[in-house]
Amino acid sequence: QVQVVESGGGSVQAGGSLRLSCTASGLPFERYAWGWFRQAPGKEREVVSCINWSGSDTYNTPSVKGRFTLSRDNAKNTVYLQMNSLKPEDTATYYCAARANVFCSVSINDYKYWGQGTQVTVSS
Repeated sequence: QVQVVESGGGSVQAGGSLRLSCTASGLPFERYAWGWFRQAPGKEREVVSCINWSGSDTYNTPSVKGRFTLSRDNAKNTVYLQMNSLKPEDTATYYCAARANVFCSVSINDYKYWGQGTQVTVSS
């Protein structure tokens, strides 16, 4: 049984930092690309970042470039999203997802396994 569990969400003031973690079990972690998505109330779910199987290639959506960094530790079956210089518009539920492919994708439909989400709230 595949399990994907996010952690690290919380409430911070603008300019602060958070690190989200996503740990998976029940699948060959190193054979999957991983993505982080977010969904704010009343809005569609959108891609934030994704990473290929080795961590050598990442994508960040333009609104988070220079502020968010995605990395992975295959030995720990974990991906990390370091979020710095947070803004109120980053407030959302953040979801981690696994793609059964070694390459990153920005398409929600390409991801097979999803976590339950973790809330990030940034106050001004």
